[in-house]
Amino acid sequence: MPSKREQIWRVIFLSDTPAGRRFDRILLWLITANVLTVVVESVESCRAAYGPQLALLEWMFTAIFTVEYFTRLAVARRPWRYATSFFGLID
Repeated sequence: MPSKREQIWRVIFLSDTPAGRRFDRILLWLITANVLTVVVESVESCRAAYGPQLALLEWMFTAIFTVEYFTRLAVARRPWRYATSFFGLID
């Protein structure tokens, strides 16, 4: 039986399991919601009306993506190589 680290690696880096596909879908929804939040915040009237809520959402997304990135580093087979790879830099 694979270790917990190996199981998490498989979910995060592969899409060959239901959990991996679910993780990818959730991540795509979070990215979409984050982009929409930034777009809405760029509209002056929305920022004036909902500025604190939008800022809170941005911080929440930042926290989620930070945890996701550090989890990727923690389970990566070669963390430094991942961190300096194209996808690691994009993350």
